[in-house]
Amino acid sequence: MPEALALPELDAAIDDIESAKQACAAFRDVFNRLRAEIAKTIVGHETIVEQTLIALFSGGHVLLEGVPGLGKTLLISTLSRTLTLPFARIQFTPDLMPADITGTSVVVEDERTGHRVFQFRPGPIFKQLVLADEINRATPKSQSALLEAMQEHSVTVGGTTHRLAEPFFVMATQNPIEQEGTYPLPEAQLDRFFFKIVVPYSNREELNMIVNRTTRNIAETVRPIVDGPYILKAQKLARRIVVAPHVQDYAIRLVLATHPGGTHGDPKIGKYIHVGVSPRGGQALITAAKVKALMDGRYAVGFRDINDIAPSALRHRIVRSFEAEADGFSTDDIVEHLMDFVPRETVESAA
Repeated sequence: MPEALALPELDAAIDDIESAKQACAAFRDVFNRLRAEIAKTIVGHETIVEQTLIALFSGGHVLLEGVPGLGKTLLISTLSRTLTLPFARIQFTPDLMPADITGTSVVVEDERTGHRVFQFRPGPIFKQLVLADEINRATPKSQSALLEAMQEHSVTVGGTTHRLAEPFFVMATQNPIEQEGTYPLPEAQLDRFFFKIVVPYSNREELNMIVNRTTRNIAETVRPIVDGPYILKAQKLARRIVVAPHVQDYAIRLVLATHPGGTHGDPKIGKYIHVGVSPRGGQALITAAKVKALMDGRYAVGFRDINDIAPSALRHRIVRSFEAEADGFSTDDIVEHLMDFVPRETVESAA
């Protein structure tokens, strides 16, 4: 095992406040080391890197959206080098077939009997960290090959179900749907992504640093930091972070506010929502907020954690109506409006 993986144990018995503090401090140290290692290659985009790592330790898949050339693929490939997980990259193109992702059965000759038999050859989806590059450039038929793996962490081929090794993550990139040659992802698949993170353009200082690094041979080597078992232990630790009932209720009411015709939403923007957020959105809010609180050195989730996570957790789970598209009201606008509209305390909880 590389020296970089000599990390503090997280699975020791946490039976008092002091041991809990030590375990949480160990996690924050690892989180910061991962962030610093990725920064050797990725310039700026601190929030993007942070949210990607939050999704990793929450056990969720990530969808990165942005125009070509902003470093989406580079971020994921850099992350793969900081982990010791088996990694595979799938380049999604219009001619990609489902079997290119899941694998297929081929005819081989049995060395002992000489008879021909079918043997399953697993596809790249059987790796533990899968980069689905430009996922919306493939047809919906090929996109759907990821559905079972992303939800059940299994793959069924030829009537046989194969379990995937844990942890398992899909990190996908996509171009804005306004660009040519793209196929919109179906809502069912979008809902399986834990976060949808929008990657913006770099600013002046960041672009200067990018040009310097790529034209002056000053690239640094990225080292592995954590392995799969450590990620699983960190996920269990994060789930032990406390969420007060009134904070969880706020997250639930925020989700309910996206449901058209519901009692928790704002009637003024109800016309802008065609389909609201599913229960997976509420699960993502709470799970990610726990990791966010732990990362910040706190042992309980606050309202700020929910609001920091909400755009990435909810934006892809809201389907806008025709009125919203006509008025130029984006899903981010809807989420921002609802965070201001939904009260943090209800009358019942404040009483």
